[in-house]
Amino acid sequence: MNFLTTLTQIIEDRKQNPKPGSYTSELLQNPVKAAQKVGEEATEVVIAALVQNDDRLLDESADLVYHTLVLLGARNLSWEQVVQRLEERHRPD
Repeated sequence: MNFLTTLTQIIEDRKQNPKPGSYTSELLQNPVKAAQKVGEEATEVVIAALVQNDDRLLDESADLVYHTLVLLGARNLSWEQVVQRLEERHRPD
């Protein structure tokens, strides 16, 4: 099992069993806020790519992936569905 799978399971657990004080639980209960965070993190990825170092780009990319996973969970969608969509779009050379 890779960490992305583990993280997805943690998010699903927070969805099924909200924890008081949990940032993930808070975002799952407020999809608008989750969507806003995805937008914010996407902007920070662009800024990091253009004017910051590689470590900052990795940090912001990790934040973007996390918030995207939470938003998907809030909308009852999954990372597997995203992967499936990518596979459907793939055109081998």
